[in-house]
Amino acid sequence: MYAKPRLPDPVRAAAVRAVIIAALTLVQLMVAFFCSLAAVWLAFPMVLATIGSTVVATWAVLDVWITRQVWVQRHGVVSEPSSVARRRAAAGRRRQAGAGAEQGAPAPGGAAPGTPAPGAAHDVRSAASVPRPARHPADEGRERPAGHPAPAAAPPARRASRADSARGGGTSVSR
Repeated sequence: MYAKPRLPDPVRAAAVRAVIIAALTLVQLMVAFFCSLAAVWLAFPMVLATIGSTVVATWAVLDVWITRQVWVQRHGVVSEPSSVARRRAAAGRRRQAGAGAEQGAPAPGGAAPGTPAPGAAHDVRSAASVPRPARHPADEGRERPAGHPAPAAAPPARRASRADSARGGGTSVSR
């Protein structure tokens, strides 16, 4: 029915507050402008109040942004298909599926273990068929955050041979 999904309630409340504060700030600005044109004594206090309201309105808009970021972080909703939240959920599903197959539990629908369930997508790979990235020996004890692959191992350093030093491949420079 709607083009966009409804905002979460805390974000929506912060957005409503920000709109109301911004509207009141604009009304104060108009009153201050017209009072200054008419040279009324209320012009100076209204200018000061408008400056204060501008600061509050700026904070209210930042509050909407901060509330949205906090809500997204707590609830794990990210719009990118390669997000950490979706990878974790997929890894959990693969782990659960792999645990059932290892224990000898029958696959869903009575099919043999390792065969896709009826109606399953054909491009989904099992956890056993996903290649693991090569790990550097120094990184074995540490876990890396998702999206940060281990650095590739550097090729072994080549030792200089006598033939290299005879050709001038050594480190010393003589002129």
